[in-house]
Amino acid sequence: MQQENIDLCIFDDELSPAQQRNIEQAMGVRVLDRTALILDIFAQRARTNEGKLQVELAQLQYTLPRIMGKGLALSRLGGGIGTRGPGETKLEVDRRRIRDRIAFIKECIGKVKNVRTLHRAGRAKASVPTVSLVGYTNAGKSTLLNTLTNSDIYAKDQLFATLDPTTRQLELPHKQQAILTDTVGFIQRLPHQLVAAFQSTLEEVVEADVLLHVIDVSHELYKEQSNAVYHVLNELGAKDKTIITVYNKIDKLPPDSALPERLAKEENAICISAKAGLNLDGLLELIAENLKLKAVEESFLVPYSDSAAVSRLHAAGTVLEQEYLAEGTLLKVRMEAEQVAEFEEYLKK
Repeated sequence: MQQENIDLCIFDDELSPAQQRNIEQAMGVRVLDRTALILDIFAQRARTNEGKLQVELAQLQYTLPRIMGKGLALSRLGGGIGTRGPGETKLEVDRRRIRDRIAFIKECIGKVKNVRTLHRAGRAKASVPTVSLVGYTNAGKSTLLNTLTNSDIYAKDQLFATLDPTTRQLELPHKQQAILTDTVGFIQRLPHQLVAAFQSTLEEVVEADVLLHVIDVSHELYKEQSNAVYHVLNELGAKDKTIITVYNKIDKLPPDSALPERLAKEENAICISAKAGLNLDGLLELIAENLKLKAVEESFLVPYSDSAAVSRLHAAGTVLEQEYLAEGTLLKVRMEAEQVAEFEEYLKK
């Protein structure tokens, strides 16, 4: 380090506060670990208020155990029983401020989480299926969302370009509709502070009906990246979800490559290019196929003597049409397939 005149050292691993302090003292230069570097990149990418709050929470949780007094300025000067030196006091004040700020940010994120829960409840009541994009960072998730929904959300060839979940309406074949959500990109050994701070964001993944696992097939380590994503999904408790594997960026592969043909033979998998618009119709068909069991439209004829059943149908799904006939109320309802059995006696044959 002295020969090369280096003034910053980055470790591709997590360092404990004591390890970081000891290495800095031994080397005489500033030391960063993997988590600090990832948090720094996240801080540069945060654009919305929620994204900034989540990054700040992760940074404060990372910083709190690393606050140490430096030299005589913060040393314990007081002597005798029951007295305190200014060093200890300054340290305690700093720590208390950080703890107060962490509590405040958690409260703010909690409010955002409640709003998002209300939105999800509304979508569930309307029986609108939800599809969530997951994948390694820079796999092309935002570009795919823009292409499928004609949106213009920020998408760039860089790590962690998306921090906040972005939700758009997706038009599927046969006049079906779904909600498509873009989420934060994953990475190998995702720091636990980030998983905790982005809990409300990552809940979109847990609540989705179908996951689109986007893989940058042009990357030489695409298999390792794919395994890293499955590891994070396992941590979130979402590994049992219906997953469609989307091999993206096939336009970047050599023309004579047989990889797309081999990958397309996998179960519930498809090869596309989000940027070039290759095979997107096939992807939409595959999404519709995986969602077809989720929501159905049925007609029910409820006698006027059983008005409670009409209220239950309104609560169970979205009433698309309601007509009053001589023999009772005719309702056309979109609802979850498994709920239809509850109202079988009213089904219009």
